[in-house]
This record gives sequence, structure tokens and C-alpha cells, in this order.
Amino acid sequence: MRVRRSLVAVTVSALVAAIGVVVATPSPATAHGATLVPGSRTYLCWVDGLRSTGQIIAFNPACADAIAQGGQQPLYDWFGVLRSDGGGRTTGFIPDGQICGGGTTKYAAYNMARTDWPLTHLTSGRTIQFRHSNWAAHPGTFHLYITRNGWSPTTPLAWADLESFWSSTDPPQTGPPGALNYYFWDAQLPTGKTGRHIIFALWVRSDSQENFYSCSDVVFDGGNGEVTGVGPNQTLPPPTTPGTPTPTPPTPTPPTPTPTTPTPTPPTPTPPTGPAACAATWQVMPTNWPGHFQAQVTVRNTSTSGLNGWTVRWTYTGGQGFEGAPWNAVLLTGAPNVAVRNTDWNRALAPNATASFGFNATGTAPSPAPTLTCTSP
Repeated sequence: MRVRRSLVAVTVSALVAAIGVVVATPSPATAHGATLVPGSRTYLCWVDGLRSTGQIIAFNPACADAIAQGGQQPLYDWFGVLRSDGGGRTTGFIPDGQICGGGTTKYAAYNMARTDWPLTHLTSGRTIQFRHSNWAAHPGTFHLYITRNGWSPTTPLAWADLESFWSSTDPPQTGPPGALNYYFWDAQLPTGKTGRHIIFALWVRSDSQENFYSCSDVVFDGGNGEVTGVGPNQTLPPPTTPGTPTPTPPTPTPPTPTPTTPTPTPPTPTPPTGPAACAATWQVMPTNWPGHFQAQVTVRNTSTSGLNGWTVRWTYTGGQGFEGAPWNAVLLTGAPNVAVRNTDWNRALAPNATASFGFNATGTAPSPAPTLTCTSP
């Protein structure tokens, strides 16, 4: 199913409900970022298939075939197309036909030459704001390339197909690394472009030999940044100002409960809300890998009246951090002093009712579990 939506809508507004499961890669380097606007293949395939359970089940056929070839893990690590020994090299370093995957085995499926990758619709010559995830922040330069006129998306991408059109050194960031904040800069798209193209971004660090690679499939058809081939039926809020954080797919709204007729009861005093109005418990999930873990937190209304909002806080003492942000909750502050609050749809809890949220993290799962505090407005 193909869903058309605004590029800005795909890539802006506060990060509220994200899922990311990241495991250790064979390379000693860690994952650091990919292009969000226009969306790279790995990023948009992650957006396309991400479910509230944390699984990635693609709707897009190209993404589905990539998962069939390489598994879900490259999309959990959508920001990890990198080479530790890149050193700014292009032609002769990464072979033709392997550019989008950075010449790695892990991301080889994202080199496929086909016409059904998620697609961003643009207008030739227009200035847009490029956005690149700052999953880890580094000094360096972003080099932008685009395919030459006459290139066909059914032809494996070669270095000779690309021409440079922009670069940006140490651009501003929307926020600290570790979530879906990003670098951003304005660039004018090349003139005289029509039809299908690839925009290729090469991020060259200035403090190491590590480089990062992103292929974004675009079509110059007079579009304003709409994205097709991602779905189904995802809607995201428009941006308020340039340089706002990038969201991932929204958490699906749970089904509306069947209405019941309440039994009248005598009025009772409403107890005060505050620290004693809710409690939170921690559970480490079995889906863990070296250097990474997944956890679930359950919030319970411990008061005798309805709860309208909750916030859970804890402190990491072992260097743990987030991979993405919680699902079914909003990340307010990251490690080490973590604060997570409710979403709009799970803010209200009846007495003794619960709501759960999960997240994926770097480091070793803390043992014993951290002390959780739960407060309400």
C-alpha cells in the first residue's frame, strides 16, 4: 500500500514514540546516523515496517525483499551504514553497485536496483532543508551527490553516475545525540532534473577515518517533499519551525473500549495526586544482545481516583543509554537521569489500571534494577 505524505511531516516535530532495537555489529565502530530528509532507504524502510510490538514487518515491497535477504537487524540499525576506514575515499574504495550499502555485507540488500523503494517527491532547483541523524555527534563534512541525467533506477549505482552538488561542514544540530535529533542545513537542489534520481550523502568525519553513507530515492516531479511507498495510513504532525526533532511512526491508538453504563456510587473525596498516586516496575526483556538490552516499564495507578498523566524517572549508573526512544511513552530527558511520560492516549488510568512502555538501550542491563519513581500532575 502506498501512502503519500509530506516530507516535512515525515521528518519533523518532537520525538514522541519511537522504537529501535540495536545490536552489536561486527565492526568495532558504533552506528551514528543516516539522512532523514530526504529519507534514506534504511530510514524510510524502518519507518515503513515498524510496528508497536517492536517488530519490523514491511509494507513496501523493496523493503520486504531487503528484509528477506538481510533480516530485520539492518533496519533496527538504520543509522549504521558506515566504514571505519573510509577516510573520505569514494571511487575505487567502495565498489560500484555497493555504494548504498557502504560496501558492507550487512547492508548489501539496500544496493538493489529497483523502482519501488520509498520515494521522496521534489522540485528541481528548489532549496530544501536537509536533515541527517546525529545519533552520535562528530565534527566533519557532509558531501551531497546526485545521479546524472539519464541514470536509470534499474541500473546498479556506480560512482560515475554521481555528481557533487553541495557540501556542509559542521552544520547545526537540533539537540544532543542519542535520540532522533539531527544536523540540518539548507541546500539548493540541482536544476534541470526530472524523473527518478538518487541523492547520495557521504559524511566524512574530520576527527577519524570513519565515514557514513546514505542513499535517498527521489523523483523530480514538482513535489514538495511528499513521500510515497511508506505505509499504511501513517500520519505525522507538520513542523512548527525549521530544525525541530524528527519523529518516527506514531504509536497506534488502541481500540476504544465498549461503552458501559456506570453504576451510580456515592461521591468520595478525591485523594491528592503526586508521588504516591502511581508506581512503576521494571522488567528486562529476553531480547538482549551483548552491549544492548530491552526493557519494559509498567505504570500502575495506586490511588483511589483516576490518574490524568504520569511521569517515570530513574537514574542509570552504569553508562547505559537509549537506542531510539520509548514506545508507548514520551522521552523527556535521556541518560543518565531519565524521565519518561505518558502519551496522549495512555495518560488516563483508572484506579489500579496499568500502562506499559518499552525501550531499547545500550550497555548492560542494570542489576539490580534502577529505582523507579512515578509522579502525576
